[in-house]
Amino acid sequence: MFSLFSLFFSLSLSAMIHSLAAAMSSHLPNTSSSSSPSSSSSSSSLGGAWLLPDGRNSSLVRNNGADLHPLAPVSPWDVALCVTGTLISCENALVLAALFYTPSLRAPTFILIGSLAAADLLAGLGLVLNFISIYALDTDLATLVSVGLLIAAFSASVLNILAITVDRYLSLYNALTYNTERTLTFTYAMLALIWLVCVALGLLPALGWNCLADETHCSICRPVTKNNAVALAVTFLLVFALIMQLYLQICKIAFRHAQQIAVQQHHFAAISTTKGVSTLSAILCTFAACWMPFAMYSIVADSSYPVIYTYATVLPATCNSVINPIIYAFRNPDIQKSLWLACCGCVPANFSLRPRTSSDV
Repeated sequence: MFSLFSLFFSLSLSAMIHSLAAAMSSHLPNTSSSSSPSSSSSSSSLGGAWLLPDGRNSSLVRNNGADLHPLAPVSPWDVALCVTGTLISCENALVLAALFYTPSLRAPTFILIGSLAAADLLAGLGLVLNFISIYALDTDLATLVSVGLLIAAFSASVLNILAITVDRYLSLYNALTYNTERTLTFTYAMLALIWLVCVALGLLPALGWNCLADETHCSICRPVTKNNAVALAVTFLLVFALIMQLYLQICKIAFRHAQQIAVQQHHFAAISTTKGVSTLSAILCTFAACWMPFAMYSIVADSSYPVIYTYATVLPATCNSVINPIIYAFRNPDIQKSLWLACCGCVPANFSLRPRTSSDV
């Protein structure tokens, strides 16, 4: 695991060093012939692979008649996305390690949390790969691979959040029969369907659904076409509406269960349920704040819009994968205990595993 972290950091650092050196060399006097007209359209997606170019961020340097790689100045937005991707990878790798090395964490809830962590881990790796493809590789193949990985990973992240919401709903609706083998089979089948759909979505750009041949049809995220971006954004809005509806049902069931469990403890029931509703509200607001700007902007904008707006909506969306481990994993007392044992070999004296009740949402 530590070697994996080292690989992430070394890849990110080497790409940054390479791009910084390229940026510095681009300021040296150029005594050779001028660039070809086509070079002015070199892209810088999220700088070159993830976002459309603005046409001003790169130049082609010639040396003795031989074409060299485009020397693009390093965008601070790209650096921020790469750092975010590295943080996402480290966080979610830690969650996966805790789940993998703790045999007791095999309930459907933890399987779904592990799937979400895997999706976010791939998203983090995709952001790092996107940075490398912009400033080191700069090929159509690298563009298609990095964008395909990002589409598949972030789609899986959103759908896994939906699956976790369904799991929470079923754990309250069928509280007595929830932890059964039948439920475990249903969980695996649901995850298999989610990952199959997301892999198919990630392969679409490589299979020809891209705008590399005609960039007039590009969306704000090159090389995704405008139609595909709109379809993905509308699908996200539908998923978000479904998540909201499920959480409303969870609140209703939680209030009813809390009243039944604490008939003689109305004050405690009110406090516990109110805290749960506040937690749900925070989860929904965080999810909407991260993804809604990018989804709405993908629908209304196209490749002619300033690239700065795309960066400003993409960065919060990627930050959702930073927040997901905190919301769904690190708050869980069982995972907390596993992490304490893995890191320190002991559990703090004031740490307690309070039994989770139906009002815990």
